[in-house]
Amino acid sequence: MRIARFVVDSDPLYGVVEGQPGSEEITVINGDPFFNGVERTHVKHKLEDVRLLAPIIPRSKVIGVGRNFAEHAAELGNEVPQQPLLFLKPNTSVIGPNDPIVLPEFSEEVSYEAELCVVIGRICKDVPEERVDDVIFGYTCGNDLTARDVQKTDLQWARAKGFDTSAPLGPWIETELDTEDLAIKGWLNGELRQDGNTKQMIRGVREIVSIVSQAFTLLPGDVIMTGTPAGVGLVSAGDRYEIEIEGIGRLSNPVVRR
Repeated sequence: MRIARFVVDSDPLYGVVEGQPGSEEITVINGDPFFNGVERTHVKHKLEDVRLLAPIIPRSKVIGVGRNFAEHAAELGNEVPQQPLLFLKPNTSVIGPNDPIVLPEFSEEVSYEAELCVVIGRICKDVPEERVDDVIFGYTCGNDLTARDVQKTDLQWARAKGFDTSAPLGPWIETELDTEDLAIKGWLNGELRQDGNTKQMIRGVREIVSIVSQAFTLLPGDVIMTGTPAGVGLVSAGDRYEIEIEGIGRLSNPVVRR
C-alpha cells in the first residue's frame, strides 16, 4: 500500500495511491494513519490533480546512518566505522517531492545522497532484530544532503547534515516492501550518478533499526535514513536530483540558491 500526504485546496490530507503508472488515483483517508489506521473515504482525486507533500513530517526526529556502504565510505577517503555512525537531522530539514533544495549560504560544497528511509509506526525502545518488522510503518525515498566543506571543519555534523531543506522525502510511504535486494539509483540532471543496491549495505534494515532503538526511543513518524551507495557528488543552483528506489517510486527536487 502506498500512503501519500498531499494538498488539493488547503489543508494537508492523507490518501492511498492506487492504479497503474500514469493513471493513478488517490483515495482520501480519515485522519492520521499513524494513529487512526487506514480508513478510506469515498473521495478520490487523480494523482496529477494534487500536490504531493513530504509523506511524513516527523514529530520527533530523523536519524541518519553514516558510511553504511563500503564503496561510499571509500570514495570519501573514510574507513568503515566499527560501530554505527549515527547523526540527527531536525524535522525542519524535511521537504517533499519537487520542493526546492535551498543551498545554505555557509556552504559551497553541498552533495546529494540517495537513501532508503524507514518510517517508524509505533513507540518502541530496545527492539530486537526479530521484532523490527512489528515497529515499521513503511518505507520511502530520501536525500541526505550534506554540506561537505562544513562537515570537514565542524566537530559535529549538525550544520552539515541538518540545514533547512537537507532531507527531501517522498513521494509516498510504501507499507509492504522486502528491503533485502532493492536497487537505489540517483540522477543529476538526467545523468545516472548513483547505482547501488541494499544488498551492499554493511548493516541491513533490521539491524539498523534495532541499533538505533538502543540509543533513542522511537516515535510514530520518526524516519531512519539507512545510508547511501557510492557515486555522491556536488549540486549547484539550477540542478535537479532524482532518486528512484525499487518498489517505492521516484523523488525529484530542484536546487536553488537564495
